[in-house]
Amino acid sequence: MSSDPTSAVSPAPAPSAPSAPSSPAIAAKPPFSVAPGFAALGERFFTRLQPMPLPAPYLVAVAPAAAELLGWQAGHSGEPASPDKAPPLRDFAEIFIGNRVPDWADPLATVYSGHQFGVWAGQLGDGRAIRLAEAQTANGPWEIQLKGSGKTPYSRMGDGRAVLRSSIREYLCSEAMAALGIPTTRALCIVGSDAPVRRETIETAAVVTRLAPTFIRFGHFEHFAAHDDVAALRQLADFVIDRFMPECRDSAGGDIISPYQALLREVSLRTADLMAQWQAVGFCHGVMNTDNMSILGLTIDYGPFGFLDAFDANHICNHSDTQGRYAYSQQPQVGFWNLHCLAQALLPLWIEREDGQAPTEAAKEAAIEAAHAGLDPFRDRYAQRFFQLYRAKLGLASADIDHAADEALLTDLFRLLHSQRVDYTLFWRNLARISSADGSRDAPVRDLFMDRAGWDAWAERYRARLRAESSDDAARAVSMLAVNPKYVLRNHLAEVAIQRAKEKDFSEVQRLLAVLSRPFDEQPEAESYAALPPDWASGIEVSCSS
Repeated sequence: MSSDPTSAVSPAPAPSAPSAPSSPAIAAKPPFSVAPGFAALGERFFTRLQPMPLPAPYLVAVAPAAAELLGWQAGHSGEPASPDKAPPLRDFAEIFIGNRVPDWADPLATVYSGHQFGVWAGQLGDGRAIRLAEAQTANGPWEIQLKGSGKTPYSRMGDGRAVLRSSIREYLCSEAMAALGIPTTRALCIVGSDAPVRRETIETAAVVTRLAPTFIRFGHFEHFAAHDDVAALRQLADFVIDRFMPECRDSAGGDIISPYQALLREVSLRTADLMAQWQAVGFCHGVMNTDNMSILGLTIDYGPFGFLDAFDANHICNHSDTQGRYAYSQQPQVGFWNLHCLAQALLPLWIEREDGQAPTEAAKEAAIEAAHAGLDPFRDRYAQRFFQLYRAKLGLASADIDHAADEALLTDLFRLLHSQRVDYTLFWRNLARISSADGSRDAPVRDLFMDRAGWDAWAERYRARLRAESSDDAARAVSMLAVNPKYVLRNHLAEVAIQRAKEKDFSEVQRLLAVLSRPFDEQPEAESYAALPPDWASGIEVSCSS
C-alpha cells in the first residue's frame, strides 16, 4: 500500500463534488429572523464580545446541507443559487471568520464548568467559540457559532484559535454523522487564514461555523450548581424545558416528582440512544468530558475522534487519553457517569424548600431517590436501542425467536472480530451479501478473517438464525445495506484532505464531503474511499489539540 497520504485516495471526482469552494447565495438580509434565545437568560450566563479578526481570510469549504438549514441555497456544485444576490466571496469569508459582524448578530461566549477526564476542572466556558446569533428558520432554531474566533474571558491559558487541521476534521465529521442519522451539531463552513497558530508545531488558523438548536452542555448546569446559584440553575433548566422538551412539564406522576426530574430522565434517554448509535457505527468520541456532553443528546465537540478501522473493543482514539478512560468499550459507561454529574447538578431543583429553610435528611434522601429514578431508564434504554440497532445490522427481522441466543450470537461475533482485528465497516457491509443457505458467497467477508474456521463456525450459526425466520436474502441485503454504511470518515481519508488543504487545494475536502453525504449508497466512482486503510494510517495520532 502507498506510504504517501496525498496519493492514497485518488478516485475520479464524485459528480457532485466542486473543484473549488463557493459561497452560498447570502443576500444582505438573511432568509431567517433572529431571536435572543440563550441571550435572553441574562449576562451571568455569558459575556458579550467581538470576535478577534484574522488577516486575509479565504473560504475553504461550505456544506450545502447545513447551509440549507438556514435557508441559504448552496448546491452541491458549490455554485450560488442566486448569484446576483450573493455577496462577493470575500464578504462571506469576512463574516464567517469573524472579521465583520453582520447587523443581525449578537456575539457572545457562554460560561460553563465541568469534569475533565473524571476530575472536576472548575470554570471552563467557550474559550474559543463565539455565538453570533440564534436563527429562526422553517427547520427550527439554529444557533450560529464561530469556533476559533479568538480569546474570550473563558480561554484560560488558550489562544482562542483553531487550526485548519482540526477545523477540517470537525467540518467533515459533523456532516458525515448527520448523513449517518446520528444526532449531531452541524458545520456550515470553514474559513482559513495563514495567520500562524502554535500547537505541537506552527499551523495556520481557521474558523469553522457550527450550528445547533442549542450548544448547552451538562457543564452549564454543573457551573451554577457549583456556585450554589439555584435561581440561575432553575432559569437554565426552564429555558431548556420550555424551548426543547415541553413535555417535561406534563410528566409529573409516579416516580417523576418534578419537571426537572423529568428533564433528567429525558436527557438520560437521549444520551442512551446516542451511545448506542456511536457503538453501532464504530464511532469513538475521544474526550467525553461533561462539558462535551450536549443536553439535547447531540454529538458535540469533534476533537480527537475516530471511526474504528480494525475492530478493537479497547481502542483509544485520543493520544492524550493515556489511561484509556474514553476507550470505545467505555463510552456507554462514561455517558452514564456523566449523567450522574448532571443529576448531582440538578438535585437542588427538587430538593430546595419553598420557605427557604434547609431540607430535612428525609427530604434529601427522597431527592436522591428521585435522581436515581431519572437516571435508571438509561440502562434499559441503552440495552434496548443497542440490540435494536445490531439486529438491524445483522438483518434479523424478528426479535421474538430467542433473545438469549441472539445475544450470545452477537457476543461471540464481537469476540471474533476483536481477536481477529477485522475491519469493522467492511465486515458489516460485506455481511449483507452472504447466502443464508451456504457459504458460496462468503469470500468477501471470510477473507477479512485470519481464522477462517472461526468465521465458518460463527457463520453457520448466523445462517441457521436467518433460516429460522425464513429470511429472504435479497430483501435482507437491501435492509442491511441501508443501515451498514459503506463510507465513514476514516482518519486517513481526513488526513489526505488536510494535507492537500495545507497546499491550498480544497477540492478533496469537498469531494470527501460529497461521498460522506451518501454513506449507504454504492458510489462506483468513489470505491477507494471504502477500501482498507493504507499501512501509513496506523501511524496517525489524534490528540486534544486535534
